[in-house]
Amino acid sequence: MRDRPYLAITMGDAAGIGPEVTAKTLIDDEIYQKCRPFVVGNTEAMNDALKIIGSEIKARSAESLEDINGDYGVVDVLDLGNLDFADIQYGSLSADSGRASVEWILKAGELAASGAVQAISTAPINKEACSLAGYKDIGHMEIFQRQTGSDQVATMLMSGVLRVVHLTTHRSLRVACDYVTKENVLAKLVLTNEYFKKWGWSNPRIGVSALNPHSSDGGLLGDEEALQITPAVEEAQALGIDVLGPVPADTVFNQNIDGKFDVCLAMYHDQGHIPIKVYDWQRSVSVNLGLPFVRTSVDHGTAFDIAGKGVADHISMMESIKVAMSIASDEILP
Repeated sequence: MRDRPYLAITMGDAAGIGPEVTAKTLIDDEIYQKCRPFVVGNTEAMNDALKIIGSEIKARSAESLEDINGDYGVVDVLDLGNLDFADIQYGSLSADSGRASVEWILKAGELAASGAVQAISTAPINKEACSLAGYKDIGHMEIFQRQTGSDQVATMLMSGVLRVVHLTTHRSLRVACDYVTKENVLAKLVLTNEYFKKWGWSNPRIGVSALNPHSSDGGLLGDEEALQITPAVEEAQALGIDVLGPVPADTVFNQNIDGKFDVCLAMYHDQGHIPIKVYDWQRSVSVNLGLPFVRTSVDHGTAFDIAGKGVADHISMMESIKVAMSIASDEILP
């Protein structure tokens, strides 16, 4: 059991459901068969979450990895002492909570980049709270990208057999359309192909979504398909990548579900998020490509409206940990 990999779970915003979904996950002994999990966060917040869900398990503070056993029956918390939980109110924006949540992310990234931990799973942060604290990066991936100096990164959402890599995520739709260039599409195709081969596919099949309705109807509804996406697909094919597209967005994701593709490339945030969340939101997971360590995440937000009530669903957190452990253990991605 001592060779189980370390898994760092960042607690997310203490005013949201992050502590609760983390607590509900870590009272399941199945997780401890796969890894040595610990929380990077606040011990008081975790104990409050455990109390809210009616668990007799307690959280304890750890000063370093050497203090973490990762055994079932106690929740280890690497507590940086950077948040007074007594000042936090569930469901309310707090610059202090936003600041602490980013500092926990950076600590987990530091440990993972050094090889001290083998994977990270993240609970949700509140982007507005992080902004109030002075942080400009919009999400976890951007924070980790800046921290590690990673050049090409991407977010992939997955739920069952449906897997969707995103060309862009946290950009307005107007700005996102400007990122649909041959160079950007090709770079994401190369990155996707590289990571799927790393995850066990010998020749991953990639479907590329169109940007415009009906894949532009031969230029009647836009020219991005002809001028940007198709040239990128053709160049990727010349590199030996098994890729097809652009395929209309109302078709390509169903084709992935039906087995024609192993993964799809979406052109912007909602184009990729909507099919995942309609298909099986409860079990959807976010995975990053391009970072120097394994990072997965829940596919939901801080849900301030239900925070502190004990009713949050933890299945996405559970699934994110299972996926992280599959990747860290060099198993084929589910």
